[in-house]
Amino acid sequence: MRKLAIGTALSGALALGALAAPAAQAATPNLTFSDVKVNNGKTIVAGTTAKVKVPVTYSLTRGSDVVIDYTTHFAGVALYRGTLGDPGNLIEPDTAPACTTTATTDTTVTQSCTATLVIDPSDSLFEAADATTWKAAGFYSHVDQDDDDSDGHISFDFGYDLWTTTGTAKIQRAAKLTTDASPEPVKKGKTLTVKGKLTRANWDTGTYTGYKGQKVALQFRAKGSSTYTNVKGITSGTGGALTTTVKAARSGYFRFVFTGTSTTGAATAAGDYVAVQ
Repeated sequence: MRKLAIGTALSGALALGALAAPAAQAATPNLTFSDVKVNNGKTIVAGTTAKVKVPVTYSLTRGSDVVIDYTTHFAGVALYRGTLGDPGNLIEPDTAPACTTTATTDTTVTQSCTATLVIDPSDSLFEAADATTWKAAGFYSHVDQDDDDSDGHISFDFGYDLWTTTGTAKIQRAAKLTTDASPEPVKKGKTLTVKGKLTRANWDTGTYTGYKGQKVALQFRAKGSSTYTNVKGITSGTGGALTTTVKAARSGYFRFVFTGTSTTGAATAAGDYVAVQ
């Protein structure tokens, strides 16, 4: 299904180009968006390729005469950063929400709605500035398009209204960690070198790049145990490189753990087993 809001309107307007004259503004519909919750209040962590499905719930109160059919008239919740009038980026829903009427009056209808925002990093996230706290906005849009030129006439008319809400959502860049301990096996009391790399999603390039200057913990889990304990902390170097040494005491698993930052999600490497002889 096509985008429900700005994307639909602008694509048509751009297609018409200079032929499209400004449409007369329709009256702003009477809509109220409340109780907006995005991703159940949890942080959204996005990598470079995998799409992230984000649940959104909200209450919508509209005038009983306002048409919302999700064919030519749409309403929903979008995410934006920046200001309402000049957003640095905006993420819209692709599908209609599921709404249930909870109350009515002579002039209004109130509905409880559940929707899903699909964040595709290659389509929705473009730069480091997108790793921030976004705001949720309620929107209403309508589209009336006639592409049939058999009668010598085409038309495109759209309307769009956007409201701020109290809803917010934090988006972070996903991180990755690796761990490699050597030599394997090793004599008890000898020195082990543990290396790894900390990288995070780079939405400019669509790749994972090194994350330098970050605190990372080296952890150890003894063979037969289910619990990791901290061994030491180190700081990632150029390109996110990690390297440190420890004395081999007993067989078990080593791993690096990164707790994350305000812009980057946490990451835990897979444990690397070392047999101590």
